[in-house]
Amino acid sequence: MTANGFYEEIIIAGFGGQGIMLTGRLLAQTAMEAGKEVTYMPSYGAEVRGGTANCMVVLANEPIACPVVGRPDSLIVMNKASLNKFAPRLKTGGLLIMNSSLIDTEPQLDDSIEIITVPADELAVELGSPKSANMVALGAYLQKRGHLTPDAAAQALPDVLAKRYHKTLPVNAEALRRGAEFAKACCTSRAKKQ
Repeated sequence: MTANGFYEEIIIAGFGGQGIMLTGRLLAQTAMEAGKEVTYMPSYGAEVRGGTANCMVVLANEPIACPVVGRPDSLIVMNKASLNKFAPRLKTGGLLIMNSSLIDTEPQLDDSIEIITVPADELAVELGSPKSANMVALGAYLQKRGHLTPDAAAQALPDVLAKRYHKTLPVNAEALRRGAEFAKACCTSRAKKQ
């Protein structure tokens, strides 16, 4: 947040094949449809399934000067390598959404950082769609931040998902809701324990 209003920098990271870029595009599209200013910047490691992938998204009420995120307000990490790389960059008072299905250690971070551990892979498997783990994590983020809703993200999905994948729209919408419900119900955050 700035004195003039809303400003949020987010990094979403994981490995290729986890839908990291789709997650970032969906967040950006959802914000754009809500009338926010948006930048989206993808970054690929080895451009193969399994290589590293991350994207930077900036959301604001006013024009954004720079799309590069050095110290994010929020971080969504889907694997341990991404946690190790990006968690130290989180701003004081930031939010960390962590896929506990693939990350079994809690990072040593400033106590002001709110950590939400979400078993995104398990929740996606329960829905019958293992590839929807990214939507589960995004739903948890949307719930915790509260500036956009999982329903708004579900409505934006057709705009970012290739037509050939539109048959997955219902399960992805449900994954967004499931992630939000999990984040609402659980409070494994150190910030809340203080």
